Amino acid sequence: MRTRTTTAAATALTAAVALLLTGCDGSESSDPKDPDKIAGADSGSGSSKPSASATGDDIERPEIKLPSDVNNVFEGGTTGDPAKDAVLEDNERRINSIDEAITVDAKKYPALKFYSKGDALVSAADYIMSFRDENRSFTGRTRYYDREVTFHKDDAASVTYCVDATQTYPKDGTTGKVDRSVKASPSDYVFYNTRLEKNAKGVWQTTTVSSTEAAKRCM
Repeated sequence: MRTRTTTAAATALTAAVALLLTGCDGSESSDPKDPDKIAGADSGSGSSKPSASATGDDIERPEIKLPSDVNNVFEGGTTGDPAKDAVLEDNERRINSIDEAITVDAKKYPALKFYSKGDALVSAADYIMSFRDENRSFTGRTRYYDREVTFHKDDAASVTYCVDATQTYPKDGTTGKVDRSVKASPSDYVFYNTRLEKNAKGVWQTTTVSSTEAAKRCM
């Protein structure tokens, strides 16, 4: 029930992404020569503010606040391997940062660029704008499961996981009315394959994302 709408033309998408990300706080400073460094990136405020990590590291992280009616359930968050757990935690924060940008009315979303970069940042903004273009949001419970971490060379890792969005419902962005008549469908089961890279601060930023809707392995 959280499937995306049709993507707009490339030029319109580029403008929308720039509009959404302007002012988002991130791990790099602003530089117009670098497409990953959005103007105003270090001046974020609004619904999020820097906070110490709950995992015991000394990284200053943007706080992410989701509405009380948005419940993301992450299964298998603790593997017993601290290195893998750190990757899963930043994967979780990235997902929450996207949902915050969809469901929370704020001027800036610093966590969005903090946990995503490159192609993954663009795809996240594209996904968010697909909701905004139709003035819609969502409510309900989303389950993330079968999460697996694989380490690669050069401080890179991949995280694969399944998503079950059968218990989420469309929400009107203006009235707040929830449409609970929408029925669950196979497209609510999505398989994700993501690549993450560890930056100089020690944050696992997602760099690329691929997804498969109606994924049989997730049903």
